Amino acid sequence: MKRKRNKKSSLVGDYVRSSFFGIEDSLVSTTGLIAGVSVATTDKHFIIVAGIVAIAVEAISMAAGEFLSEETEKDLGSSSRRTNPIIGGFIMLVSYFAAGLIPLTPVLLLPAEYSLPASIAAAFVGLFCLGYVRGKVTGKSPAASAVKVLVVGGIATMIGIAVGIFFRTP
Repeated sequence: MKRKRNKKSSLVGDYVRSSFFGIEDSLVSTTGLIAGVSVATTDKHFIIVAGIVAIAVEAISMAAGEFLSEETEKDLGSSSRRTNPIIGGFIMLVSYFAAGLIPLTPVLLLPAEYSLPASIAAAFVGLFCLGYVRGKVTGKSPAASAVKVLVVGGIATMIGIAVGIFFRTP
């Protein structure tokens, strides 16, 4: 027998989805950008500016996308969700922005030769923790969920590094 979700549970689930999506996407995108730029150039100032610009633009873009997607679903009448598009967009904005600071912080605080490995490590720890929490929240194996999120995010980060190596300046 299938259990019916109540409206409050569904609403919370939608906001958790927005938060998870924002955190995961930011950890992967920001780390991939920082890694790619860091292997292409040693100009720390440029790496910091690129990271800040990417986090700001992507946080706003993701929030706008979340807002417009939720609003479009409501307009089409294809959703039984009762989410508030403004709240969903705000959750996405905050989640993306806060998570983007995780891989950027080592670049801000550490000497250039240590910042890239520390940035990648910080993002991987963040992805692992996010996956673990995901497992707990969904009732799945926290360890398996943690590894899955880490592997998917890790592959995306490695692609960023590969692109940076390809475009490395002499």
